[in-house]
Amino acid sequence: MYRAKIYVTLKESVLDPQGKTIKHALESLEFHGIEDVRLGKYFVITMNMDSEKKARDHIENMCRKLLVNPVIETFSFDLEKMKDK
Repeated sequence: MYRAKIYVTLKESVLDPQGKTIKHALESLEFHGIEDVRLGKYFVITMNMDSEKKARDHIENMCRKLLVNPVIETFSFDLEKMKDK
């Protein structure tokens, strides 16, 4: 069993109006020193695979085919082997 933690964020070149709104709200609450805020998505997927390579390949394919819009988003992920129950 493997657990993947997938992080999807907007590309740096894409404007993030929600992030800007949150930044301004935080500053209005007197949280100073914030340079930038960018929103994203976070997925946790647990899967039954017999090798780390297969698990990595599946996550890559999931991201490219469904979870990520490659025009405006990028992704990274951490993969961990889970202890057998």
